[in-house]
Amino acid sequence: MNILILSAGTRNKIIQYFKKELAGRGKVIATDMSKLAPAIYEADKYYIVPKISDPNYIDVILDICKKENISGLLSLIDPELSLLALNNKKFKDIGVKIIGSSYEACEKSLDKFEMFKWLDKHGYNCAKTYINKEDFYKDLNSQKIKFPVFVKPVKGSASISISKVNNKETVDLLFLNNKDLIIQEFLDGQEIGADVYIDMISKKVVSIFTKKKIKMRSGETDKSVSFKDEKLFSLIKKFVKEFGYTCQIDIDIFDVNGKYYISEVNPRFGGGYPHAYECGVNNMKLIYNNLIGIENKENIDYEDGIYMMKYNEVCIKKVENEK
Repeated sequence: MNILILSAGTRNKIIQYFKKELAGRGKVIATDMSKLAPAIYEADKYYIVPKISDPNYIDVILDICKKENISGLLSLIDPELSLLALNNKKFKDIGVKIIGSSYEACEKSLDKFEMFKWLDKHGYNCAKTYINKEDFYKDLNSQKIKFPVFVKPVKGSASISISKVNNKETVDLLFLNNKDLIIQEFLDGQEIGADVYIDMISKKVVSIFTKKKIKMRSGETDKSVSFKDEKLFSLIKKFVKEFGYTCQIDIDIFDVNGKYYISEVNPRFGGGYPHAYECGVNNMKLIYNNLIGIENKENIDYEDGIYMMKYNEVCIKKVENEK
């Protein structure tokens, strides 16, 4: 069995974990648009591919799947998730399983305003969100919301172009230069990350790992500590079932005065997943089982109070013809 990991970038640990799981049973193939993506050099084999916006991109990936006898593939970046889901039938027709959620789930997760509307409609605690600044000003004047707030792209990831704003003048300036923005309530509480696996066969949550985030860097968890709370586990199971996610997802949650607020969801491996894996939460094994037709049973078992502290490593390679 061979696994294809797209847009590998700097996610070296994900490649390493899959290689360890498939050792003697298959290979890990990686792709990226740049030869300077260090994670590709962890794989058994890699391909340099076009940008995901290239009209021939999917055909290129399909050719790789055929050539390398791929059984399952996944992406490590948000913008590619919907693209893969949209082309699910093309991959299914050649015997390749996309390890990810539906197109609808991916699209709604990427669009922060659509996610807010869904959460609000279904009764989940979430940050007040505005796509129209005039609606925000109306609630500001009636004291339904107050500064500071976050202004961020409607669709975005890795905390790119997010601004913490304390006055109307800055809001006006940001909207003047970019119309595709939302204004989001500042949640003053403990940020939490949840790595969740939903079995591809039973569609049930079979693995949850939660950690309190201590420090962030470039939108990813840099330092964190594991913890357990059955109340939170129940909330996650209920949310996932109602929303309809499948496979690996990463949920951002806030604990505000003892109440859990769901913030955002990435239907992929999050940057903090190595914390879960190193605590014994091996979702690569769950994926392998599903790909060979084995249904996983629920097993939420890890030790709380374990810290993760990321640090830098370097990859030294002679790379030719990279612009």
